[in-house]
Amino acid sequence: MAAQKPVLRGAEIFVRALKDEGVEYVFGYPGGAVLHIYDELFKQEEVKHILARHEQGAGHAADGYARATGKPGVLLVTSGPGVTNAVTPIATAYMDSIPLVVFSGQVPKHLIGNDAFQEVDAIGITRPCVKHNFLVKDVRDLAATIKKAFFIATSGRPGPVLVDIPKDITAQSCEYEYPQNVEIRSYRPVVRGHPGQIRRALKLILGAKKPMLYTGGGVVLGNASEELREFTRTLGYPITNTLMGLGAFPASDRQFIGMLGMHGTYEANMAMHHCDVLIAIGARFDDRVTGDLAQFCPYAKIVHIDVDPASIAKNVPVDIPIVGDVKSVLTDLNGLLRENPERAEPQPLAEWWKQIGEWQSVDCLRFNRNTEVIKPQYVIEKLWELTGGDAYVTSDVGQHQMWAAQFYKFDQPRRWINSGGLGTMGFGLPAAMGVQMAFPEATVACITGEASLVMCIQELSTCLQYRLPVKVINLNNRYMGMVRQWQEFFYDKRYSHSYMDALPDFVMLAQSFGHVGVRVDKTADVEGALREALKQKDRLVLMDFITDQTENVYPMMASGKGQHEMHLSPDRELA
Repeated sequence: MAAQKPVLRGAEIFVRALKDEGVEYVFGYPGGAVLHIYDELFKQEEVKHILARHEQGAGHAADGYARATGKPGVLLVTSGPGVTNAVTPIATAYMDSIPLVVFSGQVPKHLIGNDAFQEVDAIGITRPCVKHNFLVKDVRDLAATIKKAFFIATSGRPGPVLVDIPKDITAQSCEYEYPQNVEIRSYRPVVRGHPGQIRRALKLILGAKKPMLYTGGGVVLGNASEELREFTRTLGYPITNTLMGLGAFPASDRQFIGMLGMHGTYEANMAMHHCDVLIAIGARFDDRVTGDLAQFCPYAKIVHIDVDPASIAKNVPVDIPIVGDVKSVLTDLNGLLRENPERAEPQPLAEWWKQIGEWQSVDCLRFNRNTEVIKPQYVIEKLWELTGGDAYVTSDVGQHQMWAAQFYKFDQPRRWINSGGLGTMGFGLPAAMGVQMAFPEATVACITGEASLVMCIQELSTCLQYRLPVKVINLNNRYMGMVRQWQEFFYDKRYSHSYMDALPDFVMLAQSFGHVGVRVDKTADVEGALREALKQKDRLVLMDFITDQTENVYPMMASGKGQHEMHLSPDRELA
């Protein structure tokens, strides 16, 4: 005789489904439409709720948790302003293909469309920036819908999925059964690459004279770092990572020639421009990478490996497309390489490496360390040294983000947590909360700027409540730094509203939230301040570094220019 299924209310089904899905943390903020759910969360301890101070902060925290762990982040918000405040983190996750499952409360079904209190069309509002969304209309569909949401968010090209739940659904009852598997007829992501395409690609790759490996966030999201390392070292080819792909291949390895793109290294961009075979793996040919499409990789045959068929040849025509999970495709390529006697040892490609060495000799990231005023690059360089490159580093968006990418050498995947596609200021601090929740013993550093930090500064309260010892490195130049840099270069130094007037005293602000605040305004004090902060394993420390206001991020590929048309710092500019 089959066991009788329990009869549960919708709110109980919700919590039970999260338990059955293995969810550990839900980040959120309560409100009227989700109070039945919050009441059920109160009655149990397996699923832990993290109360942020704003829905945007909760969303970024769930995002940071997902990026660092590889597990889906879970966000719970109420209707109306609760879900509209969550749109920015939803869009942030969408642009960077982060698995996020968002549950939003909705007014009761009979009030939908009546402009009821705190009613918004969550499905319509989020449709452009989610992988999929659902409106639950029957309590009997709730468990299956939750299962589908997690499956869609984590399979294929990951992304955010929203489930909108009317309040009356959470009060109604039905038998509970959580599906073990889910089948969606119209959604069947391709995992294995086509064997014929893989063999064609390998033949082209092995015949290259000036090869280049260009790898992106898909390698990190696909947990394919080990396969990429084997592939790259077997071939002996140069490799570059995108901003989102940093750490997929060790930055300390001699084959790694730096990040590419708008603020990538001179050698990476020049090698891209002059290569004859480009192997793109888990990358989407973003405009910040390609520059002027008409001048992009003009001499190259292109192989493109990506799990999302819509990404292939969307921006750049390719010669050999391979649709498939990058881990699976790289496993197949590595197997073929091991079988190929001609590739028993990597060919030296001496002339190509010699040319790359000449580009590297330009030393495009050099900066002056011997100044009393603090150079922001120096702070990040010291952070890398003192943490042994082993920290989880989140960032906000702007100059500090680019310096972090350039000067913190990531050797492992999922250590670099930043908003790449949407470029969301305010992301860094709440994302660091999510990372620290996932890894309580790890060093988590948030590299930010004063303009970004104040956008979600209220999350310092969350950090106190949950005793999250994040180390906040505020590179304070009293400007929206990247805005100022563009105004200097392209707007004849008309600094329209980019100077940050009336800033708080960040030391006193940190202390008012119950944390440690430190102000550092001399280069000689940087290392000591970082050392002392890193010793404090159980306290959040906000370090306010007063940095050089005139410092710009170099190299720089101006918008609309080609990869070979980079601007170097004035003392490095080539003739």
